[in-house]
Amino acid sequence: MADLKFQRNFGIAAHIDAGKTTTTERILRYTGMIHKIGEVHDGAATTDWMEQEKERGITITSAAVSCQWNFPTQKGTVTPDTKKYAFNIIDTPGHVDFTIEVERSMRVLDGLIALFSAVDGVEPQSETVWRQANRYKVPRIGFVNKMDRAGADFLMVVNQVREMLGAKAVPLQLPIGAEDDFKGVVDLIRMKGIIWDMATEGMTYEEIPVPADLQEEADHWRAQLIEAVAEYDDTLMEKFFEDPNSISEDEMHEAIRKATIDLSIVPMMCGSSFKNKGVQTALDAVCRYLPSPLDIEAIEGTNPDTGETTVRHPNAKEPFAALAFKIMTDPFVGRLAFFRCYSGHLDAGSYVLNVRSGKNERISRIMKMFANKQNPIDFIEAGDIGAAVGFKDIKTGDTLCDEKHPIALENMFIPEPVIAIAIEPKTQADVDKMGMAIAKLVEEDPTLRVNTDEDTGQTILRGMGELHLEIILDRMRREFKVEVNQGAPQVAYKEAFTATVEHREVLKKQTGGRGKFADIQFSIGPADEEWLAANPGQHFQFVNDLFGGSIPREFVAPIQKGFETSMTTGVLANFPVENMKVRVFDGSFHAVDSDGMSFELCAKSGYREAGRKAKPILLEPIMRVEVVTPDQYMGDVTGDLNRRRGIMEGMDSRGNLQVIKAKVPLSEMFGYVTQLRSLSSGRASSTMEFHHYAQAPNNIAEEVVAKAKGKVKAE
Repeated sequence: MADLKFQRNFGIAAHIDAGKTTTTERILRYTGMIHKIGEVHDGAATTDWMEQEKERGITITSAAVSCQWNFPTQKGTVTPDTKKYAFNIIDTPGHVDFTIEVERSMRVLDGLIALFSAVDGVEPQSETVWRQANRYKVPRIGFVNKMDRAGADFLMVVNQVREMLGAKAVPLQLPIGAEDDFKGVVDLIRMKGIIWDMATEGMTYEEIPVPADLQEEADHWRAQLIEAVAEYDDTLMEKFFEDPNSISEDEMHEAIRKATIDLSIVPMMCGSSFKNKGVQTALDAVCRYLPSPLDIEAIEGTNPDTGETTVRHPNAKEPFAALAFKIMTDPFVGRLAFFRCYSGHLDAGSYVLNVRSGKNERISRIMKMFANKQNPIDFIEAGDIGAAVGFKDIKTGDTLCDEKHPIALENMFIPEPVIAIAIEPKTQADVDKMGMAIAKLVEEDPTLRVNTDEDTGQTILRGMGELHLEIILDRMRREFKVEVNQGAPQVAYKEAFTATVEHREVLKKQTGGRGKFADIQFSIGPADEEWLAANPGQHFQFVNDLFGGSIPREFVAPIQKGFETSMTTGVLANFPVENMKVRVFDGSFHAVDSDGMSFELCAKSGYREAGRKAKPILLEPIMRVEVVTPDQYMGDVTGDLNRRRGIMEGMDSRGNLQVIKAKVPLSEMFGYVTQLRSLSSGRASSTMEFHHYAQAPNNIAEEVVAKAKGKVKAE
C-alpha cells in the first residue's frame, strides 16, 4: 500500500479566465506527464479535451489527472531526502453554468488551489467557488496568477480575499517586480529572494538576498505571518519576541500547515502560469500545507439498516466505502463512474453494494484517469480517486461499499436549473436517438432536467443557463448525431402556496367488479420555515397526523407519493411548486375497494382542488449580476439595469473601472450581453449567477399565466 502521507487530492478552481487550465498544464509539464506545453487558446490543453472546449477555449467538464512530484528538491535537483508525492488533480470549469462540476469535485477533494487574477482580483465566480469550498470545509491555498499583466497587484488581491471572502489571507511571498518586470518572489519564511531561470521553462531558480527596497515590507509581512499562525505554536510567538531570526523553517511550515488544515488561514502565493513562473513553488506548498487523506477526519455516514452514524477511517484495512461523484460516457470503454475511495481496498472484478439501489454492482475494471485517457489498475485503496467500468446502475452521488458493512455517505448539493428550452426531433429517425441521447446526458449532468410538457407533447430541457443548454444541444448533434428543432429559451418559473387550507377529497369509482374508493382529509400550504432551514435542498414537507386506524398505514406512502408527484405541475400555469406542506389528519377506506392506487389518485385530485384555494403565486428566478464598466458608461449601464427591474446592491471601483452589483429577474436578462456591448462600445463585461426565487409582480404573473393558458388553448 502506498504511504497516504505522500498523497494529495486537490482541485484548481476560480473565476472564468483566471488561468486554471493553463496552471494544470504547467503542473503536468513539471511533473513529467507531458513533454510539450499545450495552450488553451490553441485548443491544445491536455484537460480541455472536448471538441467544444477546444473551439471555445473554455473548460466545460472537470477533468481528473494523476501525476507525481518530487519534494523537496533543492534548486530543482533531487536529494536523498526527496520523496515522491502522488497527486490527483481536478481542473474545474469557471463558468457558473457548469457549477455542478465544481460542486461535485469539492465534495471529494481534500484541498484546493484557489486561483485569482492579479488584475481582476476576487470576481463573482471566485465567491461562488469559495462558498462551495466552505460548504465542504476544504482547506485551500490562494495563488494569484497573471502577475506579468498590466495592472497586476498582489497585495490588492490579498486584501480583497480578506474583505470580500472573509478569509484570513496571509502572504507567504512578495513579488519582485510586477507586470513586465515580474521576475521572482521573496520567500517570507526563508527571507530569500527567488529568481526563475526562463531558459529552463522556470524549472530552475537562483536564490538572492532580499532586495533592499523590499526589506522593510518583507519584515512587516513576515511579522503578520508569524502572528497569524502563532496560536498553533506558542513557542513561535515567544521566539518571535525574543529573536525573530531564531524561528526555524520547519517550525514555520508546521504551524502554517496546521492553520491551513484547520481553515484558520489561507496562505497566499503569486506567479504567472503562462510565463512558467511560480507554479513549482505552489506545488511545494501543496505538499507542505494541504492535507493528505490521513489529515482529514474520518468520514461520517449512516448505516442504511439501523440509521446509526458510522465512520470510516482512511485505512486500506477498513471495510470498503466510496462515493461516485461523476458519470462519463466514453466512446471506447462505455460508461465510467468516477469515485473517491474513502476506506478499504477494492480489486478489479469484485462486487460492491450500491446503497441507493440496494443492489450489488460488479466493478469489472478500475481505471486511473488522465483527462480523457484511462490507465487500467488492478486495485484501488483508501484515499485514492479512480474510475469504475462495467457497472449497470450507478448515478452521481451514490455510495459504493462493502456489502457486509453497508454505509450511506452524505450526498452532494445539486443546484436548481433556472432556464428551459423546448426541443423536438427533426425527423422520425431522430426520435429514438434523442431519447437515448437525453438519457445519457442527464445521467452525466445532474443539473440538466428533462420533462415532457403534457399539453404540447414537447420535450422540455432545463439547465443552469443559455451556455449550458447550448453546449448540451451541440453535444447531442456531435456525439449522438441527433438533429433537433429548439424553441426560444424560457424562464423556469415556479409556483408556491401562500395560505394553508383544509380540504376533504373522496374518490369513488364503480365500474362493474371491484371499484376504487379513497377518502382523505388534509391541509395544504407553504412549508414551515424551521423545517426548510433544517432540511436544505428539500421542498416537500409531509406530516402524518392520522390516528385510530382511519386510514391503514400501508396507504400513507401512496398518499405521500400522490402529493409529491403532483408538485411537478402547479395549479396556476403548470410550473413546479416550491416548498409545500401537506398534513393528512383523517379519512376513511373501504375494505374491498380501497388500494394504494386509489389513495394516490385521490391525493392527486385533492391537490388540484385544494391548491386553487391555497392562494398560489408565481415565483421567478432572480439573478445576481455584476457588471464591470469604464466610468463613462456608468449612467447608461445602471439606467439599463433599472429598466430591467434591477435592484442595485452597490458599486465598487477596480482600478479605473467601476463594478456594479445588482439583483435582476432572469426574464429581463435575455440578450443582455449584446445590449451591454452596444452600450459600452464593447468595453464592459458582465457575469450572472442564480441567487433566489422571488414573487413575480402581478402584471408579469398575469402575463405568464395567460400565455401558458393560451398555449394550452391554442393546442
